[in-house]
Amino acid sequence: MVMGGSRVGVFQLQVPTQVRFGAGRAQELVEVLAQWQCERAFLVTDPAVMATSGVERAVQALTEAGIEVALWDRVMSDPTLDSVHQAAEAFARSGAAGLVAVGGGSAIDTAKGIRVLASAGGRLADYAGPEGKAFCPRVSIPVVALPTTAGTGSEVTFFGVYSDPARHLKVTVTSPHLAPEVAIVDPELTRSLPPIPTAQAGIDVLGHAIEAYVSRAASAVSDLFAERAIGLVARHLPVAVADGANETAREGMAEASLLAGIAFNHAGLGLTHAIAAALSGAVGLAHGAAIGLLLPAVAEYNWPAAPQKLARVAELLGRPATSGAALGATIRALDQQIGIPTRLKEVGVTEGMLPEMARATALSVQLRFNPRQPTEAEVVNLLRAIW
Repeated sequence: MVMGGSRVGVFQLQVPTQVRFGAGRAQELVEVLAQWQCERAFLVTDPAVMATSGVERAVQALTEAGIEVALWDRVMSDPTLDSVHQAAEAFARSGAAGLVAVGGGSAIDTAKGIRVLASAGGRLADYAGPEGKAFCPRVSIPVVALPTTAGTGSEVTFFGVYSDPARHLKVTVTSPHLAPEVAIVDPELTRSLPPIPTAQAGIDVLGHAIEAYVSRAASAVSDLFAERAIGLVARHLPVAVADGANETAREGMAEASLLAGIAFNHAGLGLTHAIAAALSGAVGLAHGAAIGLLLPAVAEYNWPAAPQKLARVAELLGRPATSGAALGATIRALDQQIGIPTRLKEVGVTEGMLPEMARATALSVQLRFNPRQPTEAEVVNLLRAIW
């Protein structure tokens, strides 16, 4: 983790994933698996991606190259701990030597979870949270990720996020060993993504970049990635939502997602993501929608603690601001433009839920990176203002 504010002289950078970025590079999957001498691969995807031609083409290419494919197409949106255990059991039965994740963050995080269970054993919950066991793989199970959304940055991150329905919360497993060995980021794979998930994934990218940028653990190096990502989102997200076939917009958002993932790998996230976990756990709201809804209010709340950086965010978004309220209004306008809800009551939150959401937020380890440390009462007030 990078420490030391944004000084140039104090930073640590670790990007263990080999990134292959560019249109058409998905065809290099065969080459990657051949280099690993992988004769049987376990391909992890979800039903929506399975319905597109991308998975079929990948399976055909691998089969023609003599690589057998075991297919797991039951990835859930916001995968649960139990769903990952089921996938890991199927992986163990398959005899596969490597994992291929084709999809969004849910598919990639499922593959990460499979690797944890297959190479270290136990239960996935054993490795989750600040009190979890360190993930130390005992055997090498390589992972290659082909993202079909521009959102989570999971193709390069050290994190796997899983739902725990029994406790109505999300848990995170963190380790550099979770990062895929190879990420093939082919913007053409995102072209079939419909407008709503494009918007939700894209606003999540903005949340990653802004929170990494103002993090207490930010550095001059992580700032480079975050600034570039914010500018790319400003230019390309509205176009990608309105015209999914626009190659320039899809490429810009794919790059933004990748860079924001690297940024928050090293600087962490903050209050927006802390509340979002509680919000999604409470009402089942999609993660990206939760981030977009909360981001304007959190930016306004954080302004007094990071005015210079948040003013720079406003510039990168194309609307210079001299107050948190102005920056919040800019982000809220972007939400409205791309169809993200802006009020909690719109997504099923009752006023009575707010105190419990604040309590859950207070338990998040992500708060330590937020530039301003909120009390539970302040979180309740923030939520009430956007209820």
